[in-house]
Amino acid sequence: MKIDKKIIKELSDYLNEFNLTELEYTEKDKKIKVSKNNLSTISQTSNTKDDSNSRLETKNLIPTSKGIEITSPIIGTAYHAPEPGAKKFVEIGKKIKKGDTVMIVEAMKTMNHVPSTSDGVVKEICVQDGQPVEFGQIIIVLE
Repeated sequence: MKIDKKIIKELSDYLNEFNLTELEYTEKDKKIKVSKNNLSTISQTSNTKDDSNSRLETKNLIPTSKGIEITSPIIGTAYHAPEPGAKKFVEIGKKIKKGDTVMIVEAMKTMNHVPSTSDGVVKEICVQDGQPVEFGQIIIVLE
C-alpha cells in the first residue's frame, strides 16, 4: 500500500485550521485518521473494519520531567478494573510492561482497553475510577 502524503498533509492542515484534535477520512478501502496531542500523531490503515483496539494504538506516551505520561486515546469514562469490585489493572508502585492494560475507557457502551506504551513503574494514577476523561488527558505517570 502506498501512503498518500498529500492527503495526510491536507488533513493535518485542517486540524490546525479548524483547531481540531482528530479527523478521519474514508475512501473505498482506505481509512486515514489524523489526530494530534501534545505530540502530533498520524496513522493510516487500509482496513475499514471498525476495530476499537486498533484505534487505541495511537501515540499516547509523553516523556516529561516528572516521568512518562500515558494519556487517554479517546474521550470517555475511565475505569481502573474490568468490573466493579474486581482487582485493579494497576496500582502505585506496580511494575508494568509495554502492552499491559492500564485502564479501560468506556465510550459509547464500548469498553476500550488502554495499553501501556512503555515499561515502567506506576508513579501516579491521575484519574479516579468512573471519572470522565478527555482525549489526550494524562491518566497514568510512569517512572
